[in-house]
Amino acid sequence: MSATGAIVIAIVGGYLLGSLPAAGWWARRRGVADLRRVGDRNPGYWNARSQLGVRASLPVFVFDVAKGSAAAASGWALSGEVERGWLMPLVAGGAAMVGHAWPLFARFRGGRSVLTFAGTMVVAAPVATGVAIVVTAVVRGVTGRFDLAARVGVFGLPVIQLVVDGPWRTAATGVLMSLIGLRFAQAALSARAARATADPAAGSP
Repeated sequence: MSATGAIVIAIVGGYLLGSLPAAGWWARRRGVADLRRVGDRNPGYWNARSQLGVRASLPVFVFDVAKGSAAAASGWALSGEVERGWLMPLVAGGAAMVGHAWPLFARFRGGRSVLTFAGTMVVAAPVATGVAIVVTAVVRGVTGRFDLAARVGVFGLPVIQLVVDGPWRTAATGVLMSLIGLRFAQAALSARAARATADPAAGSP
């Protein structure tokens, strides 16, 4: 197989894996018709957790992480065909993140790709990610807040990775994290637009 073929397979396969809308499927099975119409309107784990509870939403957590891990693992499997093969798990995992954010199977309206990113990094940078998971667990234990702990773990990962893996791999991780930032910015703008539509005075400067 050529290097170009390996890259195309990694990107297409990763995108299709990421496009599987686990949160939406599971929420419907549990009685929530459409996560895009309730809560924060994010069709991902965070909204599923708020609507279904921690225990009932656990399959969504596992599946969203697994999408990133499976994509990254496929990237490793294809890495022998490509110069700088260490990039392939990040390429495939990044494609899965794009699929999660703009899923082919859910009208291109997806989540924020945080857990798919985490799954990607477990495979692409296991040592740095392991340390970040420990940090997340400590913050969760001290504060009792999973949302805060997750943010500390995600945004602390590049700092840890810079020490463990060096600048080039950290820079590649930063590209994937920029997608998460984009999705959060889009969500904030959408929420503001929704508030302005509901109350025109709220949208005025």
